[in-house]
Amino acid sequence: MKNKIAIIGLGYVGLPLAHAFAKSYDVVGFDINKTRIDELNSGYDRTLELSDEQLAEIKGNINFSIDLKDIADCNIYIVTVPTPIDENNRPDLTPIEKSTQAVATILKKDDIVIYESTVYPGVTEEVCVPILESGSGLKFNKDFFCGYSPERINPGDKEHTVTKILKVTSGSTPEIAKKVDNLYATIIEAGTYLASSIKVAEASKVIENTQRDVNIALINELALIFDTMGIDTNEVIEAASTKWNFIKLKPGLVGGHCIGVDPYYLTYKAEELGYKPNLILGARQINNGMSKYIAEQTIKSMIKENKKIKNANILVLGVTFKEDCPDMRNTKVVNIIDELKSYECNVDVYDPWLDQNTIKESSKYKLIDNPFKKDKKYDAVILAVAHNQFKILSRSDYENISKDTPVLIDVKGIVENPTWRL
Repeated sequence: MKNKIAIIGLGYVGLPLAHAFAKSYDVVGFDINKTRIDELNSGYDRTLELSDEQLAEIKGNINFSIDLKDIADCNIYIVTVPTPIDENNRPDLTPIEKSTQAVATILKKDDIVIYESTVYPGVTEEVCVPILESGSGLKFNKDFFCGYSPERINPGDKEHTVTKILKVTSGSTPEIAKKVDNLYATIIEAGTYLASSIKVAEASKVIENTQRDVNIALINELALIFDTMGIDTNEVIEAASTKWNFIKLKPGLVGGHCIGVDPYYLTYKAEELGYKPNLILGARQINNGMSKYIAEQTIKSMIKENKKIKNANILVLGVTFKEDCPDMRNTKVVNIIDELKSYECNVDVYDPWLDQNTIKESSKYKLIDNPFKKDKKYDAVILAVAHNQFKILSRSDYENISKDTPVLIDVKGIVENPTWRL
């Protein structure tokens, strides 16, 4: 039987995957967001992961729908919904549970359900499978099967796209594991790696970003120490990186849907089993505290220049979680803004990567048009995100929008002669 694939969840992960599969298979892209479906059907991707040309080239092989009936005749279901955390940093499995419930209502004999969402080890078989069995009346590994292949999407990266990143795969039986691996092998140019079990594949994903989080936390803590000592952290890193096995990382904010979230899935499961993951939790605490530290250094720098704090005008450049993409998920720049507002400062935000829809959704923050084309002067300017549009700014550009002596706060290490640099 020829595979017909349903991609459930058309965000930063699902849409590029749907595009890759649609070159070789019949694909239906499903999402519960009607606005998203309407935009995709009109040829527009607000995440900017796919160009208009890329959407047009697969038009004949893919349908975008909000109706479950349109994916009922598929035999491969790939779930790519978000797996966020709640206000207490505990895993929120609601999106993956609800999408699984939806699939269960249309699940048929011999269908395969593959999960790509980041989870802690055990979620696929211990949380999702019971929902599938209950909702379909079918028996796991007899009537239907599961797989897990962790996503490795890097939002905004036009070089390391989905087909060019090696893909870890797994399945609920040895036979299904090979089927899942063979399926992905047809689209992944970089190749596949067949893990020994679904739990191993789940664990491999969650530690990828946990390792990065811990490493960045070390650099961030070193930056705090060196800042106290009056030493330039970037100069220290450049000197240390002359050794062949030094891992060269830069300090900064850790946001997004992966690095700042995934470790909590692992720590949750570890604590549930009675183990306290002190190193991982300590890293999270350090990285979560960087926004407050940056805001405090901004205020201190302003005080040194005899600038008023209450009702001061501060400009923040960039509010997405990373450079050159419109993704605002879990961005830590907003924490800087919130901290500055606690000092009763007026904060304007400029981000050339945000469209009007995003600006409306982010009405809590004052997003403005290009301030370098206006006459307003600022008491301080914070370069928070290293968009390419900001890399070309000169010292005079900052001076032109600054009131009196410029106070330039450089979070990303790209500003010429800043007042303070992380």
